[in-house]
Amino acid sequence: MSPAPLKILVIDENRIRSAIIEAGLREAGYDQVTIVHDVGGIARRIAEIEPDVIVIDLENPNRDMLENMFQLSRAVKRPIAMFVDRSDTASIEAAVDAGVSAYIIDGLRKERVKPILQMAISRFNAFSRMARELEEARGELEGRKLIERAKGILMKSRGMSEEDAYALLRKTAMNQNRKLADVAQSLVTAADLLGPGGL
Repeated sequence: MSPAPLKILVIDENRIRSAIIEAGLREAGYDQVTIVHDVGGIARRIAEIEPDVIVIDLENPNRDMLENMFQLSRAVKRPIAMFVDRSDTASIEAAVDAGVSAYIIDGLRKERVKPILQMAISRFNAFSRMARELEEARGELEGRKLIERAKGILMKSRGMSEEDAYALLRKTAMNQNRKLADVAQSLVTAADLLGPGGL
């Protein structure tokens, strides 16, 4: 089965090296490949092309060039495979922090392009899923804290039991067709605005 038509952007100032990457991609069945040789205004080009995956090839990157590419990685939120000829520990750590999905040192060979690309995509997807799950867990925890605070406010201001306070929050949420945490947020905000004994 041939791979889905992914749009791939190759960023490479060296035309010989970019030809190797392009050949590797086309042999692997990827035919929507765009090559960009000039890194100037690259963020705008990425917005125009809207690639699914980005391959960056840096022959002899200096610190500024790497930092620019790492900033780009953080901004675009897409799988990125980066080839470099040499690297140091700090650069590797910076690449990981920037969210580069595959950081390949001295490994630019045509036959390696496809597996590296696939690895970059699967790593990116796994990382995105983890980040999303973490965000959801944070949201749930935040919601639970709000509900606890709202119950506390009702118990104090209306002399309710914890069960009654929770039941009132639930009933209000259902009547207003809102999430329980949103109703709790409104109550907490109102209590904060009105100050002690305001509700």
